[in-house]
Amino acid sequence: MRLVLYIWLALTAASFASASEAPSLSNFCPPALRLDETGHCKLHSQYLAYDSLHGKGVGGPKTGLPPVRDGFTPQQIDLGRYLFFDPLLSKNGEVACSTCHDPALGLSDGRRLSIGVQGTEIARSAPSLWNVAFLERLLWDGSKSSLEAQLQGPLYADNEMGNDPATLLATLQSNTVYSELFKEAFEENEVTLDQVYAALVAFESSLISLNSRYDLYAHGVHDALSPPEKEGLNVFRSFVARCAECHTPPLFTNQQIAVLGVPERDGRPLDPGAAGSSGDATQRGGFKVPSLRNVALTAPYMHAGNFDSLREAAAFYTGGRGHGVPEGEDLRLHWHIWNPELTDDELDRLVDFLQTLTDQAFLPEIPQHLPSGLPPSRAARLAPGGKTALHHRSKNNSSRTAQLSEQLPEQPKALP
Repeated sequence: MRLVLYIWLALTAASFASASEAPSLSNFCPPALRLDETGHCKLHSQYLAYDSLHGKGVGGPKTGLPPVRDGFTPQQIDLGRYLFFDPLLSKNGEVACSTCHDPALGLSDGRRLSIGVQGTEIARSAPSLWNVAFLERLLWDGSKSSLEAQLQGPLYADNEMGNDPATLLATLQSNTVYSELFKEAFEENEVTLDQVYAALVAFESSLISLNSRYDLYAHGVHDALSPPEKEGLNVFRSFVARCAECHTPPLFTNQQIAVLGVPERDGRPLDPGAAGSSGDATQRGGFKVPSLRNVALTAPYMHAGNFDSLREAAAFYTGGRGHGVPEGEDLRLHWHIWNPELTDDELDRLVDFLQTLTDQAFLPEIPQHLPSGLPPSRAARLAPGGKTALHHRSKNNSSRTAQLSEQLPEQPKALP
């Protein structure tokens, strides 16, 4: 079966090489980045005008960003875009990175537990990839510290993409279209695994979301948020709810491991979380604090889709310290998990605010034609019309954001 797939892909690649729609690489940076004098793409954001308090406290709205992973060429980023959507990278030619990280679903997949090759269920949900260029910890258990290390996990895991390094490399080297694209992006004659990883990292690092209505408000556009949304922001930052102490702006994560005592679904045993990779018993049931950027698009929530809605997830925190811990477990709960006793109105306003963090203005363009000849893989095919109701709502947000953004001053061009 694998041999048949290889032959079909080789014939398809040959036809693409001579077809007018054959893929080519862009000479332009994605919208969140700007080309510098050396030909590399650098971050472009109003937040660059502010000092970063990363690792120093909560800070206010005008707080700068932690260090970012950027500096790739437009060609490397665009090559990574093709690879990201191409099922050719998987063992059976059916699963791509975009299968679990679909632009229509907040770069997640809308599932409680993600699905790998041959329909195999994965132990955890797919986290969003928005703003991964800023993250120091990756995966739900925080066990990886670089995008290169992280992406090799799903590429080669039997229950995810199921490939192996030798097969992946041979597949790409035998594809004439990819061979030419790699040569253009890296100016080397032969495809290498390091180039594959670098291209994927380049694309993932370009997935920047920092232009929501909240961001406009943070930059001084007072009318960007409605009165109920401002009330929600006040709840979020209050010393009662204490949301911002872990979900720290502007990334809305402090990038730490937290033990929350989240209940598992459907009678599943407790996921050991970070303790499973670190060996630290105090991290049992602990997971990386996720960013809340585009959180309205990434239901269900927590490491295994434990909660179906934002309202349900927010209500968990006001249910009382340890109320969800399974019987027989003695978890070292994070200090901020206590009894805030938020009212129903406060929870509703909190959800109103979280929806202002939606920003998909810089969604990557999904390739119409891939070098493999395979169709781009997407999780949203499982949703009605390929999109969710929340996705349609995000379009309205984007339109409103575009109108308000005209009030902002010119943005800095790159990190110093």
